Amino acid sequence: MSQQPLLIENARVFDPARNQDEAGSILMQDGRIVAAGASARNQGKPDGALVVDADGLLAIPGLVDARVFMGEPGYEHRETIQSVGQAAAAGGITSILTMPDTNPVIDDVALAQFVMHTARETSRVNVFPSAALTKGLKGAEMTEIGILTDAGVNVFTEGRKTLSNPALIRRIMTYVRDFDGLFMHDTQDPDLTGNGVMNEGLLASWLGLTGIAREAEVIPLERDVRLAALTGVRYHAAQLSTAGSVDVVRRAKQKLANVTAGVSINNLSLNENDIGEYRTFFRLSPPLRSEDDRLAMVEGLADGSIDIIVSAHDPQGADGKRRPFQEAAVGAIGLESLLSASLRLYHSGQVSLERLIFALTAGPARLLKLDRGTLQPGNPADITLVDLDRPYVFSETDIHSLQKNTAFENARFQGRAVRTIVAGQTVFNLDGGAA
Repeated sequence: MSQQPLLIENARVFDPARNQDEAGSILMQDGRIVAAGASARNQGKPDGALVVDADGLLAIPGLVDARVFMGEPGYEHRETIQSVGQAAAAGGITSILTMPDTNPVIDDVALAQFVMHTARETSRVNVFPSAALTKGLKGAEMTEIGILTDAGVNVFTEGRKTLSNPALIRRIMTYVRDFDGLFMHDTQDPDLTGNGVMNEGLLASWLGLTGIAREAEVIPLERDVRLAALTGVRYHAAQLSTAGSVDVVRRAKQKLANVTAGVSINNLSLNENDIGEYRTFFRLSPPLRSEDDRLAMVEGLADGSIDIIVSAHDPQGADGKRRPFQEAAVGAIGLESLLSASLRLYHSGQVSLERLIFALTAGPARLLKLDRGTLQPGNPADITLVDLDRPYVFSETDIHSLQKNTAFENARFQGRAVRTIVAGQTVFNLDGGAA
């Protein structure tokens, strides 16, 4: 059945993947982009087309978020596949990579297919599940990477966990390489992290909290980079937080084309001082670091050492957060605030708009080998309309996730997604409600 054509007019069409920044239109038909840019004006208006007047809004590829924790299956009280899709759509995100930390763990074909099927039935956005590197995330027995790849999975990760055995890592990297997958790893050494709850330093001492040394991240990262060089696997450091880590990746990229890195919007926007008087919404992993570390993250993003920005969306219930800081659950939601918090770096002049949008769209799409993240004609019509200058205070009414544990509670933002389109269909409209 043919889909009603959609025509966006009077937009600033902005596609960093194609070096495009021009006034124009975007025409979509049957879920795909027909034309985008000034040339689209020559296409005319198809019969029966729905016309949206963008009135100067920024039209960008739909955001791609490569680190999203959900609850389904097993922890549906935290987040379902349906609710995570609603939250993503509200943030201008059209595709998400979900982590395997569910119950049961996404470590076999049946569970990966369950996520894919449920997403097709209930989610407003595209959901791509990753699979665990080891069975049950136990760090012992490798998952069936070849079979999972045949089922459509191409990203393998331990989610919140970090493997410690270099021989096992090397063996898994070799298999992931042979199936052209992506080895994504969170580099937080469990032994060095110990029972630490925040960045190690003077502030942790003042607060009487156990610190986490920067070396807990840097040492496993250095090991991983050397193993990636040895095996030739496509390696992605999931989320960096220290200046030393950026230096490691920057040096690695001078010799290796197969190493990439991401950063959480939390570590780009916040520092350890935001913890204040033991505010548990700021109990995160990796922990919020010093201001110097945060600025190093921004510099790494600006110069391309860091490839992508992720939300690290990790819903936790009130029962897990309303505890003493050292006992509180780790994680914060982030889908709805990802774009707005990122735009702070553009408005402050620290990162160009082109670099910022690339790290939220084409960068992660290329990393995950998706035909998304660009307004290239023929690609799926996943588009976000953004009001770059719209001011607002991020409040609970802006949250569509089942949980409210945001690190940006009552934050003042400038710029937000006002319409989200997936496969040519509006799935979120700020001024007209969800579609």
